[in-house]
Amino acid sequence: MPADKCNDMQPKQEEENVAPSMPIADVVKAVVLCSAYIAVSSALIRFNKFLMHADRFPFSMALTSMHMLVSFSLCLLFYMVRPSAFPGMANTEGKKVLVLTWFVPIGVLFAIALYASNQAYLYCAVTFLQFMKEGNMIIAFLLSCAVGLQVLSRVRAAIILWIMAGSLMAVSGEIKFVFVGFAFQLVSQLAECSRAVMGEFVLSGAGLKLDPLSYTMFVAPTCLLVLIVGMAVTWDPRIPAALLAWRWYILPNALLAFVLNVLVAATIKEVSAVGFILAGVCKDIVIVLFSWMFFGEQVTAQQALGFTVALTGVFFWSYLKVNPSSPTARCTERLLGLPAEKQPTENTPLVKDKV
Repeated sequence: MPADKCNDMQPKQEEENVAPSMPIADVVKAVVLCSAYIAVSSALIRFNKFLMHADRFPFSMALTSMHMLVSFSLCLLFYMVRPSAFPGMANTEGKKVLVLTWFVPIGVLFAIALYASNQAYLYCAVTFLQFMKEGNMIIAFLLSCAVGLQVLSRVRAAIILWIMAGSLMAVSGEIKFVFVGFAFQLVSQLAECSRAVMGEFVLSGAGLKLDPLSYTMFVAPTCLLVLIVGMAVTWDPRIPAALLAWRWYILPNALLAFVLNVLVAATIKEVSAVGFILAGVCKDIVIVLFSWMFFGEQVTAQQALGFTVALTGVFFWSYLKVNPSSPTARCTERLLGLPAEKQPTENTPLVKDKV
């Protein structure tokens, strides 16, 4: 090929290799959504902790039922006003059996997760519960490996041990350790991660491929039915009087839960699952610092160190997911004894010969 043609093609090739920059408007939108998610989620956690006090409304089953009732009602109203925001609903036509097959167990798991999580507030500090939640990524990943959604590698196994070590250090450093609260939170995390794995099937496959809002539309009523049954079994005659006395707190609490559900769906759509995980990590940091500074919850040096170790592990995991071919990723693989992948050269054919 003549030299002048090569020179003419070089700028075009360089232009093609340059990744398109993200528009400023999209960056601002992503930052606003993530900031709103962190603020609303943190506020709801503190609000739930406030209501679950023994002298206020310590009925986790009734509180989560109110959350689901308001979320479903407002979601249904939103669907009636703007059905175009629920494009996945069209995929469920003529698939009632398939929908029930997936959403009944998802509703049961979601109800268990919400009930156990709110019940844990009766026994444990918010900071301690946030330390435990750092293990959610590991639980979800291992469950995903068990059902074939993810593959366990040597690098991932090393990071799992890294995060587990930090989480165990933070949890074992709790001064006022209450086993009942620990057990409730552990059950909540197992149920929540199982629900998330099943939700991934429903959102991306299983013959449904639902969008987040359509998914919420189906989850809310099935979860509500399970919670109503649970509330009937564990009924406390003090609930009506407490509900009437604290109604002006419970209603905005339920509205906040609905706003959080919408923000979660919008954030995942805008910044992807990896960005949502990183926003969740930032949320944990905000909650721990806020609870320590303004609510007087104790954080020991061992807990702070363990929390830091777990957080760095989570960030490193997310970094490797975003940049699997970075020099840091290659160095990590070499340190763990993995064979280095052969890098393409100018003699490497673009298309392999067929055998």
